[in-house]
Amino acid sequence: MPGDRALQDDVIRALADAPYRASADWRRRGLADPDRVERYARFLARHFYYERIIHFFKYSRALTRVTGRAPEAILKSAAFDALLPTLVLGSRETAGAVARLVTAHVAAGGAPVPYLTDLLRYEEAMLMVEAGPRVWRDGTPTEGAGSPKGVPAGPGERYAPEKVEGTVLLELAFDLPAVLPSLLQPWTDVPQAPERPTTLLVARSPHGRVAVAKSDEGVAAVIELADGKRTLEELAQGAGLQVAELRQTLQGLVDLGALRFSTGS
Repeated sequence: MPGDRALQDDVIRALADAPYRASADWRRRGLADPDRVERYARFLARHFYYERIIHFFKYSRALTRVTGRAPEAILKSAAFDALLPTLVLGSRETAGAVARLVTAHVAAGGAPVPYLTDLLRYEEAMLMVEAGPRVWRDGTPTEGAGSPKGVPAGPGERYAPEKVEGTVLLELAFDLPAVLPSLLQPWTDVPQAPERPTTLLVARSPHGRVAVAKSDEGVAAVIELADGKRTLEELAQGAGLQVAELRQTLQGLVDLGALRFSTGS
């Protein structure tokens, strides 16, 4: 017979993972009334994504009086109800599905905000990047935890930079960072964003902290080329950087959680 901890973990998994909750493996356990479990799991799902929508779509929410579309309204929609049998709380797949519902809902209002498309792409990326496995305690490995923590210093590197799964580069038509703080302040006329091409890097640390930084062509090239196979010298050549300059760039990207170092054989 499984211990109390195993039973507890199984119940928690069933509440968070709709496909598992519907599986024969779970149902044959007979640990709880299926209807009550389903109702509670759906309550948890709405609460879980309400918190994330409020946080990551706060700028779209600030524009609700212009768009007429509150981002969190999708949680009471038929479209969200249709997702419930597939939801796995905290997964990137579910985060993407929920984010797409929000962006479609807000965009359908047709508000005359020139940068709204860019803003929704930015907020969608934030919600998706935050999702996925993470380190809950130091020493616990996960996909975002690189080895080693810093940039290797020795010649003939056995360590190759690798983009962390979930890291996103956004090519935008408007300079969103210039307008975002204003959206959360009192305003009468909609704050305007400068129309100039802007590249943003969105990444998450192994512990789940989402960070955003402006990116130039060199940083974007490093992110695109970092496949865990190229050495520092090869990466520097492809990105058009000096190796010393690349090392400084890499350290910043490792600190953000955008890159890690994979060990070669």
